[in-house]
Amino acid sequence: MSDLFDLVIRGGTVVDGTGASAYAGDVAISDGRIAEVGQVTGAGREEIDATDRIVIPGFVDVHTHYDAQVTWANQILPSSANGVTTVLMGNCGVGFAPVRPDHHDMLISLMEGVEDIPEVVMKEGLPWNWASFPDYLDSLEGNEYDVDVATQVPHAALRVFVMGERGANREEATAEDRAAMAQLAADGMRAGAFGFSTSRLLQHRTAEGEPIPSYGASQEELLEIADALADVGRGWIQTVGDFEDAIDAEFDLRREMAARSGLPLTMTLLQKEARPEEWRDLLGRIEEANAEGLRITAQIRGRPTSVLLGFELSINPFSACPSWAEVKDLAFAARMARLRDPALRARLISEPCGDIIRKRRFQQWDRIFPFGDPPQYEPDPDTSIAAEAARRGVTPAELAYDLMLEGDGRTILYRPTTNYANGDLAVVHEMLDHPNTLIGLGDGGAHVGVMCDATDMAHTISYWTRDRTRGPKHRLEDMVRRLSWNNAAAIGLSDRGRIAPGLRADINIVDYDALTLQSPKIHYDLPAGGKRLLQQATGIDATLVAGEAVWRDGEATGALPGRLLRSG
Repeated sequence: MSDLFDLVIRGGTVVDGTGASAYAGDVAISDGRIAEVGQVTGAGREEIDATDRIVIPGFVDVHTHYDAQVTWANQILPSSANGVTTVLMGNCGVGFAPVRPDHHDMLISLMEGVEDIPEVVMKEGLPWNWASFPDYLDSLEGNEYDVDVATQVPHAALRVFVMGERGANREEATAEDRAAMAQLAADGMRAGAFGFSTSRLLQHRTAEGEPIPSYGASQEELLEIADALADVGRGWIQTVGDFEDAIDAEFDLRREMAARSGLPLTMTLLQKEARPEEWRDLLGRIEEANAEGLRITAQIRGRPTSVLLGFELSINPFSACPSWAEVKDLAFAARMARLRDPALRARLISEPCGDIIRKRRFQQWDRIFPFGDPPQYEPDPDTSIAAEAARRGVTPAELAYDLMLEGDGRTILYRPTTNYANGDLAVVHEMLDHPNTLIGLGDGGAHVGVMCDATDMAHTISYWTRDRTRGPKHRLEDMVRRLSWNNAAAIGLSDRGRIAPGLRADINIVDYDALTLQSPKIHYDLPAGGKRLLQQATGIDATLVAGEAVWRDGEATGALPGRLLRSG
């Protein structure tokens, strides 16, 4: 090998993704791969001084919803601006393939309802130049991105494709239906999908409020698909669902899917406010299943699932109140002019909301907090809107309204909805410690007007290894391993996730002491002028994909070395 490398990263502290202790060293890169690690004597055509920086693998995000975005965009934001170099989309059983020409609106409604992507954005942005799932992959082939993208076959789309309205209405699949879905799932995996995904979560609903087509699908249907995936012999099965009173039956179904397919199975695991100990039960069942030879993991996140509330966002504490209808469709500047009217303020803070579920969640003032900049994801209960309003001698509704008026109406309130039943992140610390968990659930590309949790990976590095004061922290080396190699290996990518010779040069160079998340902000940059929350970390000096810098000092370089990945 020539001593002249494409790039040499000099003098950094290498945290290599294996969990081993960090060490001082150089990293040399040639032809998109890591050529040498340690003391590199050869020169590079380009060199980066990484003194006082950590050099870590790029993050692998196994739970995103960029299925639409990758058809119209090259920058996969917000993930790529926050150290992510590989994304897996098609989660939760929703996606856009396979599809028949007369079913486009069904899948748009499904994605709008489940993942909060506006209908107008998808109607304008999606090219629909595919029918089958292999066609969808072919349509992405050759596209250039600032990350690598991988896909899964979504169950809800299969049901609609095979059964039409019967599938959308969750009717029982016939034997012919089941056989067709199983064959299509296997075909998608053979074409290059990395998994099959399904949702059994009642909260997942279409834009019209109907449960997702896969909700309540029979055991026979799912097990026939699992049998077909066994014949393919690669990939994984991703699931999300309710357990509640059916915990035995629901978990046994997942066990059987893992056993029949012979594949790893992953399932969402969060602490729910209504059942704060259920996650422990499920994690115990996963341990037992794995001890018997199955491969089941729980997907967790490093912070709460949160809903961000504000006058510029999709939801605020008053958006279910009758008077909100007067301003909800106004342009933001006009809306703010109205919201500053004392008469409208008086009505909104005093009138009852018609949506009792939303009122219970988004006017539960002791669980709503000022977000701050930089944002605080583990706020002390004593800083809640209820507690601060009591100190000021005003009602919580008055305080929330006035806070959201600040900053030209762009101030954000924070409502953690999972992982925060006890008012802290102690349960997340336990989850992060468990060998059968994977960090995911950031939902990049989805929930664009109410959350921006795709930045959880950058936050996990800064918060859980450096900043946390309300409980114990974790080793930096362990968190890096979890965000890179653990996730890459879980979906069958053996060529990335570690800093070692021969592996893909997906690398972050990070000013660890300066790594901080900024407060998210609304951008009107989706098709049809659609809005989304974007959030960026400061302190990531460079993100490399296949050895090319795609982000430097918080700015996109224009390089697009990322491509569609195909399994196998």
